[in-house]
Amino acid sequence: MSTDTVDEVAAEGSDVLRITDLNVRFATDSGTVNAVEDVSLEVGDREVVAIVGESGSGKSVTARSILGLLSDTASEHGAVVLRSHSGGETTDVVGLSSSRLRRIRGADAAMVFQEPSTTLNPVFTVGWQIAEGLRAHGKYSRAELRRRSVEMLKLVGIPDPEHRVNDYPHQFSGGQKQRIVIAMALSLNPGLIIADEPTTALDVTVQAEILGLLRRCREEMGASIILITHNMGVVADPSDRVVVMYQGRIVESNEVHELFAHPQHEYTKALLAAVPRIGRHPVREVVDQDGDPVVTARDLRIEYPGRLGRPGFQAVRGIDLELRPGEVLGLVGESGSGKTTIGRAIAGLTPVSGGSLTVLGHEMLGIRERRFRSARRDLGFVFQDPASSFDPQLTIGDCIAEPLVVHGVFRDVAAARGRVEELLAEVQLPGEYADRYPHELSGGQRQRVSLARAISLDPTLLIADEPTSALDVSVQAKVLDLFRTLQDRLHFACLFITHDLGVVDQVAHRVAVLHEGRVVEVGTTRRVLTSPEDAYTKRLVAAIPVPDPSEQAHRRMRAVAESS
Repeated sequence: MSTDTVDEVAAEGSDVLRITDLNVRFATDSGTVNAVEDVSLEVGDREVVAIVGESGSGKSVTARSILGLLSDTASEHGAVVLRSHSGGETTDVVGLSSSRLRRIRGADAAMVFQEPSTTLNPVFTVGWQIAEGLRAHGKYSRAELRRRSVEMLKLVGIPDPEHRVNDYPHQFSGGQKQRIVIAMALSLNPGLIIADEPTTALDVTVQAEILGLLRRCREEMGASIILITHNMGVVADPSDRVVVMYQGRIVESNEVHELFAHPQHEYTKALLAAVPRIGRHPVREVVDQDGDPVVTARDLRIEYPGRLGRPGFQAVRGIDLELRPGEVLGLVGESGSGKTTIGRAIAGLTPVSGGSLTVLGHEMLGIRERRFRSARRDLGFVFQDPASSFDPQLTIGDCIAEPLVVHGVFRDVAAARGRVEELLAEVQLPGEYADRYPHELSGGQRQRVSLARAISLDPTLLIADEPTSALDVSVQAKVLDLFRTLQDRLHFACLFITHDLGVVDQVAHRVAVLHEGRVVEVGTTRRVLTSPEDAYTKRLVAAIPVPDPSEQAHRRMRAVAESS
């Protein structure tokens, strides 16, 4: 970009960032991939701009180009003009040297990455990692670095920051780790914060807190924010403008209220329609209400033993539950509530400490694997992250055929090929996908394969542990539609574990709400979600994002009034 053009942008003075005709291409073994094409956008002073689109739309590539974080295989054309923190100069980031980029990163613009667990270094304290950015941009005493780190932890709402500054990442919850990553981004008080999917897979209440924290960054620190997400419900409240990307291009851009009220592009309309909304789906009726329960828990207790002389942790504290034949029971609650622990205990993967848990006629308290092995044929499991549940060296066909071979239905994978193709058809995938490998499929396709494997033995009971938490909302909607269709036809009982009440509304007949290892409310899905009785359930329902900026703002103000 010429110096004259940069000076013209600087003269306007109101834009923290101006991207003009950005094109990004990646060189791959199979040819050139056009990831971003002719993208132009601006971010004004103290403005929150949301870039929305599904996986592969180019939103994260656009964001990474602002800080020169693209891989060596990428080639860029166009201009990405960033205003300095002081506001005195502007710089075209495209083509900058590594040393110039290092001076910009953290000081003029900072990135909040999607997955804090991979962003944070497990061998250093969080205080050391917050101070790392300060050390890279100046000379500070140890006391000054510690004071600033404590200040940042306090700013983002970490309790007891004076002591927790010495803790390591594994000692924090998922939401707290995301707050720490935001603290790292704020340490040098940058003028622009780029938040790349900062709420994906977080509990709805934690998600609301993170969005509130980003809003405070704008209000209290004067930062401009780019919020990248695939969920239109997330952007409704904090954003001033919304930019919609599809297949590397901007297909629509408008002020947030206008875009939500009058979307123009069909893709924008589809994203809005895919956001889960309570009460939009018909009430589901259980087919078989007379049979004996598939799962019965009475005063169920599960405790993890302590280590190094520390007392054990009681994850499940005396719950009573029933799961009937042909029923989908939604088990909801925040991280740490015990829902996954219950699912693993039902699957025989976590031992029961006390009370009673009966699964498919087997008492799980004190049971040995040899006795439960015969019941495993009647039990399917859909994991949260299918990519980690598949062997990357096996084809999709091998992965689906594995339980069929293990349980003696077929003698080998080749003999099971016909059944594998039938199962792929059940989940609406072509039979030739059997010859592909897991990394060659999208997230939604892998989750369909995971579902095909789970139903391969016609199970009586299926456990689905957060099966849609990391999927794009439109892909999530398709997977949930598929799940409903299969469950209506095959009539398997299902424990559907999730933190998203909007998802539960689409698939579950009944809902049990967990809080700190206890069931605080249970009932039909429609009753629990529309007329919750417990205060915790009410808080979960109130935190569900809806694609309506006015409603979201009203909710936020009501929550502030109630807490004051």
